[in-house]
Amino acid sequence: MSSTEQHRRAQSIQISKSGALSQDTPKAGGRSTDVHVSKAVAGSLFDFALILSLVLGGCCSNVWSYEHLLKLDSHLGTTLTFSQMCFITLHSLPSFLRWDQQTYTPRLQRRHIPLRQWIAQVLVLTSSSLLNNWAYAYQVPLTVQIVFRSAGLAVSMLFGYLFWKRRYTLPQITAVVFVSAGVVLATLSRPSSPSPGSSDSPPDFSKYTLGIVMMTVSLFLTGILGMLQERTYSTYGPYWKEGVFYTHLLSLPIFVFLIPDIRHGFQSLSSHTAPVVPTPISVTSLLTTYAPYFVLAANLITQLMCVSAVNQLTSRVSSVSTNLVLTTRKAISLCFSVWWFGNGWNAQLGLGAGMVFAGSLLYTLVNSGSKSHSSTESPSGGIPQKTRKKIE
Repeated sequence: MSSTEQHRRAQSIQISKSGALSQDTPKAGGRSTDVHVSKAVAGSLFDFALILSLVLGGCCSNVWSYEHLLKLDSHLGTTLTFSQMCFITLHSLPSFLRWDQQTYTPRLQRRHIPLRQWIAQVLVLTSSSLLNNWAYAYQVPLTVQIVFRSAGLAVSMLFGYLFWKRRYTLPQITAVVFVSAGVVLATLSRPSSPSPGSSDSPPDFSKYTLGIVMMTVSLFLTGILGMLQERTYSTYGPYWKEGVFYTHLLSLPIFVFLIPDIRHGFQSLSSHTAPVVPTPISVTSLLTTYAPYFVLAANLITQLMCVSAVNQLTSRVSSVSTNLVLTTRKAISLCFSVWWFGNGWNAQLGLGAGMVFAGSLLYTLVNSGSKSHSSTESPSGGIPQKTRKKIE
């Protein structure tokens, strides 16, 4: 999940470049121009519909696969984090490999940003990801996690005020206070006991409190990561792909100290597979036998789909539209989690979630209408417009 946030933060730097539409369209007269315009509009609408489907389908599927795995074993957090780091590293690797024409051996291309700049980001990213994925083992249900992560908006505003000397309008502050109150309300709700069809154990207040503390630390680490990225990209340029690759690659040695947890995770996945593959072998039998591993693969792939779709959406529509879609996605994921997995639900959690979603939309609308863009951060947490212009 935190990798997804990092992608969004890093790629927000490129929005103004990738989202700009070309103004060099040939000016042909008459019906030919109309045909070209119609085709362009139709193509844009098709692309938008496809991207929207990927956001809602890919991101919601990612949340489903994530919760499905944690339902199998709530202590899979380390294994999930390690798998995500490996997958993103391997996916990014081909873009940074260059083959030596004399020795025909692969080597990494020259970096634009010094390696030392990534060290702090690696530690923060890995710690945040691990804490986030460990929280489920401390009886923090995904319904509360979805709502709780929205408090990152308040953390970003706090850090922007303290460290970047940004000033926010009263409507912006009101929206963030509304979101924060909703998060507190949802967190204190301690959702009711799971439904009869759920495999969850009865809530334990001490474990739940520790899980909330872990998520709080993760939120602040994510805010620190955003500041580190902002400083790095404003100094060396918006090489976000290089940042994604090296922060994930350099995080892998850390998992040497977590090998027992990783081994336990894969053993747990294996214990949920069928001992013998039924014959004759078919696609259905393989899917049934190795279901946990297919769900893990689906989680990794849908995470990539979700990140890609969100950033494509951001480059094609306004920040208001993007945040409306993402808020809708969160609401769908929340409802789906309650319905599919039978997670506990009560009026206090529902009210808190409603306040969070309403406050998020209010902040988006207020922020988009603000005329002083240089004093506020972008909704996605990227570099402010003033800094972004300097980079470009």
